[in-house]
Amino acid sequence: MKVIIIGGGACGASTAARLRRLDNQAEIVIIEKTDHVSIANCGLPYYCSNIIDQREKLLVSSPQRFHDLLDVTVHLNNEVTEIDRQGKNVILKNGQKMSYDKLILSTGAEPLRPDIPGINGTNIFTVRTISDVDAIKDFIRSKKPQTAVVVGGGFIGVEMAENLAQLGLSTTIVDAAGQILAPFGFEAVAMMQNELKRHNIKLVLSNGVDSFSGKEIELKSGEKIPYDLVVLAIGVKPEISLAQKAGLDTNRGICVNEFMQTSDPDIYAGGDNVEINDFITNAPTLIPLAGPANRQGRIIADNIFGLKSSYKKSQGTAIIKIFDLTAACVGHNEKQLNNDKILYFKTLTFSRSHAGYYPDAEFLMTKLMFDKNGKILGAQVVGKEGVDKRIDVIATVMRNNGTIQDLVDAELCYAPPYSSAKDPVNIIGMTADNILKGFLKPAFFSDLPDSFLIDVRPRESFRMKSIPKAKNIPVADLKNRINDIPTDKKIILFCDTGFTSYVAARILMQNGRENVYSFMGGMKMYSEIEENMEK
Repeated sequence: MKVIIIGGGACGASTAARLRRLDNQAEIVIIEKTDHVSIANCGLPYYCSNIIDQREKLLVSSPQRFHDLLDVTVHLNNEVTEIDRQGKNVILKNGQKMSYDKLILSTGAEPLRPDIPGINGTNIFTVRTISDVDAIKDFIRSKKPQTAVVVGGGFIGVEMAENLAQLGLSTTIVDAAGQILAPFGFEAVAMMQNELKRHNIKLVLSNGVDSFSGKEIELKSGEKIPYDLVVLAIGVKPEISLAQKAGLDTNRGICVNEFMQTSDPDIYAGGDNVEINDFITNAPTLIPLAGPANRQGRIIADNIFGLKSSYKKSQGTAIIKIFDLTAACVGHNEKQLNNDKILYFKTLTFSRSHAGYYPDAEFLMTKLMFDKNGKILGAQVVGKEGVDKRIDVIATVMRNNGTIQDLVDAELCYAPPYSSAKDPVNIIGMTADNILKGFLKPAFFSDLPDSFLIDVRPRESFRMKSIPKAKNIPVADLKNRINDIPTDKKIILFCDTGFTSYVAARILMQNGRENVYSFMGGMKMYSEIEENMEK
């Protein structure tokens, strides 16, 4: 059996390695149009700033290693221009024809480069390959730019902005959307944007690019931003032209079944170029992430060998470092749920990353979306320590169709340096459970206007800072001052992070008051949102 793999990225390399371990007799060939195979693309922003100090560290493998270890032939700087499905051949750019029994399209995606005047300037770059970053590093070394503009506030855009700022460049992020990092919700975005601004990265949002002059970007609003260097991180588009030319079924990406087969059963596809089913809606979606690409490569190899492996939808689990902050997400955010007309509940907590009495405990903000049956629809975690393990636990519970009760029941490791007896995962589950049982009515920032606000913290805290127009009734005085609280208004109680206000709300609810809510995240969340709203 002869297997040809077009594209030597995460999916293609994973397919080749797995297939060889399964079948020692197959002839396996990778055709890669660039000058590298199996590179660590996700490390490119950190190579730009020399945090990854050696280029070779990004080279996960090489043609020689593929040959020596796996007996896989790799052709670099070769591009397939046509697929002859009837004859089961691929035709290369140089005219060479190669036959196949099974074909894999792992062509990945290309950076978006819209038709904007001046976009092909010599000081405007994209970030997709090592050669792209080599060009940026050479430009910085030779031209010594002082100002950089990153167009696009997605994962790569934010990472590039951080790393350019680490090099000392005055850096601006421009995005046509109203926020950075679309998979995250309002509260998480506030915290992340604050972190960028604290490190002197300017954000220009809700404003698209009209043109590049070589030295200035002119925005749709007419505003002009000077630059010495521009990085385009607007997003990526699946590379599906070869599949379309071959007559395979495509939509936004190449259409595949659960076995990663295209509409031609002898042609498979995987990675950034395919549409897979969304975990929440089951609708076709694009998830250009390395983890799914690697798994899809393994599944393709299994199916070629006859093991019948299937890809089980994608949750879109992702994480990003922003200076001292880490943010991670899984599933859908509120905007996506609203767009899909999915009814949901939500909650938000601040918990310590480890036991508060052990040194250096940091707050974690955890937000959870769930339905009336306790099914988990999405989650976001932001903090400085332990973010990854909390989102991974939630993602694993989701993957196994668990509910918020499973978050409550999760038996997670505990010692003071690592967690608390009630982990933040347990706490978010308990809070969600309280909401479903009616013990807690959550309130959020958008609920604050036109509500009667009560700060239940001690007077000293209230005097230092509070939400405007709030009345101070410390929780210890609440029972004796119930008559001071109106009965004809929505009452929102708040404290530092949300726990004390929950206790206070339970006191009022058990004394006959029903229209009582707890502001989730308290003053800590309010302060982050307030800071983000400041110009």
